[in-house]
Amino acid sequence: MFCSPIRLSRKYMLTQFVALVFGLMASDLVFAQPAPGGAMGGQQQGPLTVGAITLKDADVPFQVTLPGRAVAFEQVDIRPRVNGVIAEIAYTPGRPVAVGDLLFRIDNETYEASVQSAEADVASAQATLEGAQITLDRYRKIEGTGISTADVKDAEVTLHKAEAALKTANAALRTANLSLDWTEIRSPISGIPEVADVSVGSIVTSNQTTALTTVTRLDPIYVDVQESSVRMLAIRNLVESGQLTRADKLSLKLQLENGETLDGEGVLRSPGTSVSTTTGTVALRMEFENPKRMVIPGQFLRVDATLGTSKAILVPQGATQRGSDGNLTAYVAVDGKVAIATLEEIGSYDNNWIVTGGVKAGDQILVDNIRNLSEGAEIKVVPVEYVDGIIKQVEASASTNAAKTPASDEAAAQPAKE
Repeated sequence: MFCSPIRLSRKYMLTQFVALVFGLMASDLVFAQPAPGGAMGGQQQGPLTVGAITLKDADVPFQVTLPGRAVAFEQVDIRPRVNGVIAEIAYTPGRPVAVGDLLFRIDNETYEASVQSAEADVASAQATLEGAQITLDRYRKIEGTGISTADVKDAEVTLHKAEAALKTANAALRTANLSLDWTEIRSPISGIPEVADVSVGSIVTSNQTTALTTVTRLDPIYVDVQESSVRMLAIRNLVESGQLTRADKLSLKLQLENGETLDGEGVLRSPGTSVSTTTGTVALRMEFENPKRMVIPGQFLRVDATLGTSKAILVPQGATQRGSDGNLTAYVAVDGKVAIATLEEIGSYDNNWIVTGGVKAGDQILVDNIRNLSEGAEIKVVPVEYVDGIIKQVEASASTNAAKTPASDEAAAQPAKE
């Protein structure tokens, strides 16, 4: 059976296309295969070069970081104690005031009149008392000669009533004077007053709900932090087991919102005595000097608390991994090969883990080029410089530099061929 010319040409074209495609794929496979003897011109690939540091025992400060909020040392809402009309606002918002400085003045004409009326009542009561005393004295002298004993007793009662009336008048005068004094509203604390919520001419009432202004003392400043009760128990166990030596004085440093550290150290003012049933934390209050007003109430802050020192090893956090099971691991060099060590840590310090188990002094922990490592791989260890918890640079040791041959230096000096 014969095929038509059109079918033959299509079949021929399909055959040529398949041959062309498979030919290209075959050529690609040939070019993709490494040359015999391995990569790099038939040379065997050597051990991977990695940077490492040698671990040492040290007295490591045991430090915990606690989040918290700034709270005013003193804060007072200013409210009037008498009714009246605001006649004067005598302070400048934002400018410090001292104890007793005048803030507001209420119109006092009515209260001055009340004082004058009370003074008159006192004078009247005083006169009545003096008259009653004179009468009693006269009755006692002529008792029995026209004045009976009952008359003397009545005169004594009148004297006592006059004395009580004088005390009542004095009390009313004192109240009137207090009301007059309260027309001048003064600051009860030293601090920074806010903008007034009233203006001159506003009518105010005694002990009203709305405050006229608020005065806040910013120096010193309180910081309220929350600490987990679980971690507090763990720290206590470390102290009892001897892993942590408690310091003679608790060191407290305050981190600001921008990461800066406030000058000076704080003082623990109120240790917590109960655990929150919702958060499982204990509330602690700390006090810090704040002369420059760097901290204001409501700011989110962190407190670095140094509790003491522990005998441990510092391991860079960047050289470790945290597994899904929570275990902390790191690569170490053992006989020229990579091994995995499971670390026991009790906290952190300056970008390092405080490690108490899993490694020991003298071990070499791999801190550079660790992404390309796997357990059991052959490696060439190169010491690295490690300053203040941060890897600054990688340098070969003096012995490694001395082992270089002139031929290797000459080869290294040759430009790389593309």
